[in-house]
Amino acid sequence: MESGPAIFTGMVFCLFGAGLLAWTVTRARHRRPVALGVSRVASVTVAGSVAVVSLALGAWCFTRL
Repeated sequence: MESGPAIFTGMVFCLFGAGLLAWTVTRARHRRPVALGVSRVASVTVAGSVAVVSLALGAWCFTRL
């Protein structure tokens, strides 16, 4: 992968993952719903998993430089 697109893609994945993780943790600490109409445990689990996978994909993109 060329370095320009790898840096851009890695940054997008990392920013999205960090933002989603911060938002999920903040909502869970305030005992507010992460997703409306879904169990709190299930929504925190799914959102947290997506955030971690996104951060991992961002890190993988940075290793392709």
